[in-house]
Amino acid sequence: MENPVREIPAVVHLLTQTPPSIQRDTLETYFTPNAAFNHPFCRVESWFPSSRSIIRAIYHWYKIMSPKILLSVESVAFDQPNNLLYVGISQRFAIWFVPLYRSNVKLVTVLQLEYQKSNAKYYIKSQNDLYQTDQFVKFVLPYGGPVLVWIWQTVATLACVLLALLFWPMSAIQEYVHPQHPAKRSS
Repeated sequence: MENPVREIPAVVHLLTQTPPSIQRDTLETYFTPNAAFNHPFCRVESWFPSSRSIIRAIYHWYKIMSPKILLSVESVAFDQPNNLLYVGISQRFAIWFVPLYRSNVKLVTVLQLEYQKSNAKYYIKSQNDLYQTDQFVKFVLPYGGPVLVWIWQTVATLACVLLALLFWPMSAIQEYVHPQHPAKRSS
């Protein structure tokens, strides 16, 4: 990619909404041969033999599970000094063997890019798909999973508030021992 911010939406669509031959060509065009892939359900390390081929198989299975994926790239941000591309994605995922279920999920994909001076292009060195718990649980527990996560998160939040109130003396001791933050002392 010469311009990752402009080009990545098309690359995402090619990887997720095209036949296997185009997926293969897209991976070979935009991913390094030793690319890595991290998702809540699978992982490919860069040192795996033929890592790009394994990633291709994952994308292929993704299309077999959900032949018609509606996907939108909602935002793209490029941290050029660190070669990180952040891609906000929303998708509707429908597994063909789970009738009448459609899962609307959001995720952020972090792409580690590698710049090659020889042709002045960026290539994807690694892909890291970041889902919030209530989003990826939709794949495992399609009916009711997000509600269970919401209940768990709400109970955990209440526990944090109650425990913070119960153990407030510890905070007072910390304030006494460390009355001023080191960063504030230097200004």
